[in-house]
Amino acid sequence: MIEYRAPLADMRFVLRHLAGMEELAKVSGREDFSSETADAVLEEAGKFAAEVLAPLNHSGDREGARCEAGEVSTPAGFRQAYAKLVAAGWMGIESDPEWGGQGLPRSLGAAVREMWAASNLAFSLALPLNEGAIHAISIAGTDAQKKRYLPKLVSGDWTGCMSLTEPQAGSDLSAIRTRAEPQADGSYRVHGQKIFITFGEHDLAPNIVHLLLARIPGAPVGVKGISLFLLEKYPSMEGADRGARNDIRCVGIEHKLGIHGAPTCSMAYGENGGARAELLGEPNQGLATMFLMMNSARYATGLQGVAIAERAYQQALAYARLRVQGRVIGKSGDADAIIGHADVRRMLMAMKARIEAMRALCCVVAAMHDIAASHPDETERLQAQRDIELLTPVVKAWCTEGGIEVASLGIQVHGGAGYIEETGAAQHLRDARITSIYEGTTGIQAADLVGRKVARDQGAALIDLIGRISACQRDLAKTRGEDFALMARMLGEGIEAVRKAGLHVTANYAEHPRQVLAGSVAFLELLGRVCGGWQMARAALAARQCLDRGEGAVRFMRAKIITARFYADQVLSAAPGLAHAACEGAEAALTLEDDQF
Repeated sequence: MIEYRAPLADMRFVLRHLAGMEELAKVSGREDFSSETADAVLEEAGKFAAEVLAPLNHSGDREGARCEAGEVSTPAGFRQAYAKLVAAGWMGIESDPEWGGQGLPRSLGAAVREMWAASNLAFSLALPLNEGAIHAISIAGTDAQKKRYLPKLVSGDWTGCMSLTEPQAGSDLSAIRTRAEPQADGSYRVHGQKIFITFGEHDLAPNIVHLLLARIPGAPVGVKGISLFLLEKYPSMEGADRGARNDIRCVGIEHKLGIHGAPTCSMAYGENGGARAELLGEPNQGLATMFLMMNSARYATGLQGVAIAERAYQQALAYARLRVQGRVIGKSGDADAIIGHADVRRMLMAMKARIEAMRALCCVVAAMHDIAASHPDETERLQAQRDIELLTPVVKAWCTEGGIEVASLGIQVHGGAGYIEETGAAQHLRDARITSIYEGTTGIQAADLVGRKVARDQGAALIDLIGRISACQRDLAKTRGEDFALMARMLGEGIEAVRKAGLHVTANYAEHPRQVLAGSVAFLELLGRVCGGWQMARAALAARQCLDRGEGAVRFMRAKIITARFYADQVLSAAPGLAHAACEGAEAALTLEDDQF
């Protein structure tokens, strides 16, 4: 197994030059924040990820979580690692200081969360669920609910989870049957079943807060009749005194392709009279409140795609340097390390370029969250929020599909050894595969993108984004050097491809939604590649400026420019074909009859 080392140099570069973290912190009321603070946080997080979490990754995969008589045990070492995470104060680094958090910029938090997921994806899955619960309660909770839940969730003393999916209602939440019966004291009693509940039961923390969707008797049918509830595993818990357990039971955990260390639970509520619950937000408005959690989880899942790609890349790169086989063309003598072979180098560069583009996009979107939350200029806040809404499905789907692609390339670099579990390369692909499915599949993200984010405002947000990408493209064209000229040309072609596909969406969605939806995944992939190319271009421009000023490590900055050129050659070059697929190439999917497939 290859040890994990956090890519701190790239993270620092992205946070400083692309996310503008230090400047953003100052305009957001964090005058005491500095690059030294960020560096210290990154260094310590990198050590924790490498020394505490990463050693448990492979062993946790082999052992897996276990469920006996409704009690779930996580793999050996997980509970101790979680206790160290909580004791070190890592759980609340982005949370409001009012509730015990550190209030650090979300862009910095994104880098830290990438480290947790890269070092041990299964373990890390408990953390974004907790963050989603904090976010939902912060916005929709009563003062009493905030006072009870937020300090415990922010500290990590308790954990939160999302209890949404039911056997008959996967992504179609309108089909939910779980019911919540009102009681005389204002509480509710919940009866129903939920499946695929990540960390719905575990042994990491003494109490678990379930944010659960259910119907109140007499509620409207469909999504308009869904409410959101808070249920605790121990509703009377105070300090170390747990009190009576709620009527919540884990009836089993799934045996999955990957993320074996994370318990994916089937939960039963109210088998013995009803699980005590309290309403979060307004009755029948649960779906809107739930999406506060869901959007947070979707962004976090996109980060997981970046993280698992980074881990697979480190594994492949180390193997390529050590594995000796065949002679490099043009050399004589004994066999060479396979990193010298042309196609192995191509695969490694493809991995590196995709990771850097995804990481940059995720950190920039995280910075948009910081702007939307606390920038003093209202225009800036509204612009950032519009960008967040447009780009969240891109972050979620494009980065997770990219994580799968990179993990698969990692196996290919290993050759036959990659297909053997002992090398560890296979685990990364197995773990990555779920990320494009949970929290809304790639198809669901693409439908959201074309329907809610592009067609609904007739492409206004997309047009505005294209304008800013075009400004970057003009800067490339004015920069000396063949690499920059090539990047300018390829980014220009990508911009035109997005413009063409965007016009197709806005012109046809209202009358021909199925045709647009048939090409929606191609449209999302296109927008992801172009947004990634935008960030790679910004990175190349920043690296050129650093070289001109004599700042930073020369080899690192030159590598940035070379990697951005590779991205333009190998990733952006597909943009015109993806535009064709989005506009004209999906019609055949709707032509065959069902029995012709």
